[in-house]
Amino acid sequence: MGITLHGIGIGGGVAIGHAHVISHNEIEIAHYTIAEQDVPQEIARFDGAIRLARQELETLWGSIPEHAPAELGAFLSLHIMLLNDHTLTAEPHLIIEAQHCNAEWALKQQLDILLAQFDEIEEEYLRERRADVIQVTDRIFKALAGHHSQPPAPARPDSILVAHDLSPADMVLFKDTEYHAFITDVGGPTSHTAILARSLDLPAVLALRHAQALIREDELIIVDGINGVVIVDPDEQVLVEYRARQSDWQASQRALQDIRYAQPVTRDGEEIELLANIELPADTAQALAQGASGVGLFRSEFLFLRDEDDLPTEDEQFEAYRQVAESMQGHPVVIRTIDLGKDKIPKWQEESDSPNPALGLTGIRLCMAETQLFRTQLRALLRASAYGKIKLLVPMLSNLNEVRQTRRHLEEIKEQLAADGIPFDAGIELGGMIEVPAAALTVGAFLKQLDFVSIGTNDLIQYTLAVDRNDDAVSYLHDPLHPAVIQLLHHVISTADRIGKPVSMCGEMAGDPQLTTLLLALGLRRFSMLPAQLLKVKRRILDADMGKLQRAVPELLQAEDANAVRALLADL
Repeated sequence: MGITLHGIGIGGGVAIGHAHVISHNEIEIAHYTIAEQDVPQEIARFDGAIRLARQELETLWGSIPEHAPAELGAFLSLHIMLLNDHTLTAEPHLIIEAQHCNAEWALKQQLDILLAQFDEIEEEYLRERRADVIQVTDRIFKALAGHHSQPPAPARPDSILVAHDLSPADMVLFKDTEYHAFITDVGGPTSHTAILARSLDLPAVLALRHAQALIREDELIIVDGINGVVIVDPDEQVLVEYRARQSDWQASQRALQDIRYAQPVTRDGEEIELLANIELPADTAQALAQGASGVGLFRSEFLFLRDEDDLPTEDEQFEAYRQVAESMQGHPVVIRTIDLGKDKIPKWQEESDSPNPALGLTGIRLCMAETQLFRTQLRALLRASAYGKIKLLVPMLSNLNEVRQTRRHLEEIKEQLAADGIPFDAGIELGGMIEVPAAALTVGAFLKQLDFVSIGTNDLIQYTLAVDRNDDAVSYLHDPLHPAVIQLLHHVISTADRIGKPVSMCGEMAGDPQLTTLLLALGLRRFSMLPAQLLKVKRRILDADMGKLQRAVPELLQAEDANAVRALLADL
């Protein structure tokens, strides 16, 4: 009799195949004392392991196939960057010298310190980078133990990869095998495994906890990436049902390619704008390939989370922003100014002792406190605006003074650039993120001073419902269909429409095709999401009847709970 496992569904569709289980051997970390005269030799042994790990990753980076997703190279580069970070390469030196301990134990102590810091981070994407630190240190531990990464044995043609976790390096090692799906014991919706699964459009289920221990090699399994379900050793009746679902999904995937070049217009002629969220400049190629009409959110944090002690210079920032602007070939690019808090600041910023970093110095508040940091970024963005259609987006707004100060900085920098004869877009647009209830409720006042707004639903839901979706104890309460969330979204969208200012959405709700109908009904006309989600959302738009959807709005706004909203959406 089969068993059913539940996890986090990533990527759409259903896969049926045989398990290829990748072993996860925990490395035993020994602790022993070394003589003082042996300390230099132990440090040299540690440095040799760092060099070996870096050499392995650089070799893998050079063997990435041309057809691989752009994210794969970026993630491997991040791992190489971590191997150059002094928190991993230099701090263990000090521990070895101070404690006269072996290199493995020094690295373990430093890893424990870093993981504790990651546990304090509120931003989900940044917090899940702790997995990258673990994967990189595992590679160092293996190098210290004399182990080397080897490609896996060839798997069956219908293999489904089963692992405790998967690193970007693992993905390169598996490049010669066409896996139908991935399942892992750990990971979350913004982990690198999840992002790669979405980019490859493969079914995946993460956070299954004990799948690797429960599933045997070559065992038949079903992976339902839509509902986050894995069925091990299914009976014939279940197989028949899921084969039908798989066939339907495969047909729908082929049909999606037919609409790649179709304009996103509803059945009754309403034009909708589909934009892409990107993390790195290289992501623009995939955005264009999937038919995005622009970039609705480019996060600039990657420049500020590198390993160097110094901040990125103005010229370094300018080059990154210019690259994105030029590569989008005249399409608009919305670049968000740095959205960091003191709980997730690199080494150039002092640590925060705030008891609640999510409510502390984060987003625009940090920029207001670090004026020179903010002005340097604004100057780089303005310079880059001469090379494409750049728009500025300010995160975590909560009061109008933040907009006024940002405008003042912009005008002063414009005057400096003009005096220096440096070209820029004098009419560059300034927008604001609506992600706290205070900004949502008073959005009309913000829109009088902004050119556009973008709704960040991830934080808006968290702050509205007082729920951390990363906390297993309460994550079930993080519901985008809660009536309070629905009413706030309607208020923001309808207010912007009445004032005549553009409003977009760049949170996860925008890329969820199950919610496209709801957002269209509420009046949203600009959606921004991961490139891999664009065609699925477009399919929903092409099937939508705006007249019917708008007639359902009064009932949606009167719903008393999320279940009532779901029932109404099912009818639509």
